[in-house]
Amino acid sequence: MKPTIRPMTIREAKDFLVAQTAEQAALEGVPLSDLERRMMYFTESSYVPEDPIKLNEEFEAEYDSDEYESKISRLLHHAYRRLRKENDAVRKNWNLAIKCLRRGDHYLLVMWDLASSGEKSPGDSLKLIASSLGLAALAILAAFIAPKFEVQWRWFQEAAQTHWHVLFGMFIAIFLGVLFFPRRVGNAMDWLLDHTFGLFGPKEDEKDSE
Repeated sequence: MKPTIRPMTIREAKDFLVAQTAEQAALEGVPLSDLERRMMYFTESSYVPEDPIKLNEEFEAEYDSDEYESKISRLLHHAYRRLRKENDAVRKNWNLAIKCLRRGDHYLLVMWDLASSGEKSPGDSLKLIASSLGLAALAILAAFIAPKFEVQWRWFQEAAQTHWHVLFGMFIAIFLGVLFFPRRVGNAMDWLLDHTFGLFGPKEDEKDSE
């Protein structure tokens, strides 16, 4: 039997992520005040070491939320990339901490899910290249098999003409989803791509903790 890893509590998860973020800020020479660290614990639905209303009021009086979220998101992602190279055990703890926070509504998790402003991770470029190659492969495959499936292709064209309003409705639904819920759609696409690529490579990091 594999050794059982005790799941993190919300406080332990946040303590760990805040500590790693502070360490990354020190490595990069980025100032990180006590108030900025305390704000990383903010939530309206779970444990907070202090009054969340007073904490939010104090924070809004001194900081711009958009700038703060971009800053913390960048530090979080930089810290995770560093840990992936330096310490596999600590990286697994990071995954456990994120998994723990997924069970609730936490400000820290919102900033982790944000894309780092002005930069892309190597994984983003890989996904873009893979997607482009996939579309090119599908186009080539379609060109080769089209003559063999002329009857089926003709049926598809007739069905598309008959049910064009259904296809148009699906397009509008997707467009509105991207327009009004870009973060959720992006997370869904990331999940789909990650699990698709996972079929051809190592298992997800979180599987290590099972």
